[in-house]
Amino acid sequence: MSIDLKQLKYFLAVAEEKSFSRAAERLHISQPPLSQQIMKLESELGVKLFARTTRTFELTVAGKALMNEAADLLARMRMTIDTIRQIDRGEVGRLRVGIVGSAMWGPIPSLLEEFQTKFPRVTWTLHEMGPTLQYEALRAKQVDVGFWREPRLDDDVLKSDNLRQELCFREDVCVAINEHHPLAKQEAIELIDIAQEPMLTLALDKSSFPRYLMQCCVQAGFQPTIAQEATEPQTLLAMVGAGLGVALMPETTSRIGWPGVVFVPIRTNPPSANLYITYTTQDDAPVVRAFLNILNPSQPGV
Repeated sequence: MSIDLKQLKYFLAVAEEKSFSRAAERLHISQPPLSQQIMKLESELGVKLFARTTRTFELTVAGKALMNEAADLLARMRMTIDTIRQIDRGEVGRLRVGIVGSAMWGPIPSLLEEFQTKFPRVTWTLHEMGPTLQYEALRAKQVDVGFWREPRLDDDVLKSDNLRQELCFREDVCVAINEHHPLAKQEAIELIDIAQEPMLTLALDKSSFPRYLMQCCVQAGFQPTIAQEATEPQTLLAMVGAGLGVALMPETTSRIGWPGVVFVPIRTNPPSANLYITYTTQDDAPVVRAFLNILNPSQPGV
């Protein structure tokens, strides 16, 4: 049996119009091919769909049954086609976002809000983890995109794991200092000015970002004295507020009021806290493509 959607569409037009001529006009075709398609459909089904006389034109019992079924089938097909097109445009699906905690103090929340507004049928989840864990999660396809900070990964390393990394937000590092510290009154300081201060840092074995910051201190002319390490940025800021040392933090951290903490810009060659997005290049993921287009609207399909 070979029945196609065109035959059902033609049959439905005739059944609704109760006229071959009106149905042909509605379908923008001539009447002979329409009649041929109906006859072919009846032959394939082995039933009469229309009871024709010189005065009447009615559906048979089988024709009435097919009319209901065909209308439902065509409606479901239109819905299926529409859903497939929405999926291809990234309007339906799920997005798993890996992220470092400090990124939520910057532009990421507004980016997610815009994505949710434009793609309300996409479900998204946040997975807070360090860069190393994000990288492994990307390789294992446990997250779809990952956000973390400097330093930028080597292109050859990324390529070998079918990943791509793009700069999405530029940001500098500032110094978080206790409000009673003399340096807290300065409009800006040099990195070397904190050479004698106890350094509070994120765990050096969990992320390349704090190791990068320590190297920036060395390049500025001093070896930082690390007093404490922590896994969460807010823990560092709580210690700064308690007067236990200073911390190098992304500038957007200052958007939130931390008790007892002042954020002072670095005047010369401040370390970078640029935020990068990393994603796989192996699969064509429409939802990821849609997300990237919001991030880089001038570069569709980054």
